[in-house]
Amino acid sequence: MAQLVTDAAEVAGPSAVRRLGSGGAGFFRMLLRNPAGFIGFLIFALIVIVSFVGPFFTPDNPTVTTRIYKAPSLQHPFGFDAAGRDVLLQIIDGGRPVLLVGFMAASLTTLIAVVFGAISAYLGGWTDSTITGLGDVVLTIPTLPLLAVLAGIVRFKSAWQLALIISALAWPTLMRAVRAQVLSLREREYVEAARALDLGTWHILFREILPNMRSYIAISFTIGMTSAIYAQVGLYFLGLAPLAGDNWGIMLNFAWARGAIYLPNSFWYIMAPFS
Repeated sequence: MAQLVTDAAEVAGPSAVRRLGSGGAGFFRMLLRNPAGFIGFLIFALIVIVSFVGPFFTPDNPTVTTRIYKAPSLQHPFGFDAAGRDVLLQIIDGGRPVLLVGFMAASLTTLIAVVFGAISAYLGGWTDSTITGLGDVVLTIPTLPLLAVLAGIVRFKSAWQLALIISALAWPTLMRAVRAQVLSLREREYVEAARALDLGTWHILFREILPNMRSYIAISFTIGMTSAIYAQVGLYFLGLAPLAGDNWGIMLNFAWARGAIYLPNSFWYIMAPFS
């Protein structure tokens, strides 16, 4: 028995070596192996930095009627909107609230999906059937009609409300992906060794299996944040969220409502929030 425990410990030990480094080291290694992904990550990081730091350095953006839909120039690369306000300054000032909601929604989505997916795959049986069944039910719900109904009942006044409703509808897709990964990892030698050592379900899941998925979870989080940003911008565009303040979704709503799509000089007014 002692020899069995010793052998099991030797098998379990290298799992820490096989993990993709501490923190986000594995995530960055994976990005460096994919030039396109690395460039995309740099662009995303630049957008985040500009959105959070830029508003502290942008000048006032007053309404000037003589600049309505004025064409882009070197000083104003995206031109002006229907109120004569600089579109580039609006893009910089309107990024922070959108990114905050996207970050919160992606965090909640990832947390729910990882916990449910890991438990579902590892425990199996009725637990797996219940969780996957619940995920299938959520996947069948038509998102847009549901959001329209909810907007008529509850006003999405805070960032947390938007994040909660988006994450409540987005977690099943990632959960199924995590479940598939855990189904594969639970058959590895170091997991079998951890079972032989009777380390417990929670230790095996959160100390042996999930750490080996850090890079995958980080990438899924980034994709989830992007999806959450598009979802909330869509809510604002459709008028299902309060049109107050500055953010990219409100810019699109105003551009559409004020007929910017029919004017040649308003191209960047419409496309800048999308990009």
